[in-house]
Amino acid sequence: MRVILSSALQQHIFEQMEATYPNEGGGFLLGQVDAKVVTIEDIIQVENVFAEEEQHHRYAMTPQDWIRLEDEADERGLSLIGYYHSHPDSPAIPSEYDREHALPNFVYIITSVMMARAEDMRVWLLRADRSAFDSVALQVS
Repeated sequence: MRVILSSALQQHIFEQMEATYPNEGGGFLLGQVDAKVVTIEDIIQVENVFAEEEQHHRYAMTPQDWIRLEDEADERGLSLIGYYHSHPDSPAIPSEYDREHALPNFVYIITSVMMARAEDMRVWLLRADRSAFDSVALQVS
């Protein structure tokens, strides 16, 4: 599998994640899935609703966010294909918490934000048996 992301959207994610530092930030990925190619066509930032004292290492959104953005994606002829979030002062590698709360078949983009600067972006896909994430090739164009 390969994920295609425009450089403009990558920059937009970086800016959002830097703005939420030192807390985690995130949102939804909208796009198209064609065979083994996922094309991200838009991102929508969603407020972190995790307990304020835990936001520096946890990110959560409400079920209402999910419903609203799934409807928006449908209206635009797109699909909700995954999530993006930041790891402040940590590597762009999924945590155990990420694995426990992830969904198979969704793309996960994690951005490492070190000292308020986005430094690394990686893409992950949860295995069907939910045992681990696998790294996915990212093509920024």
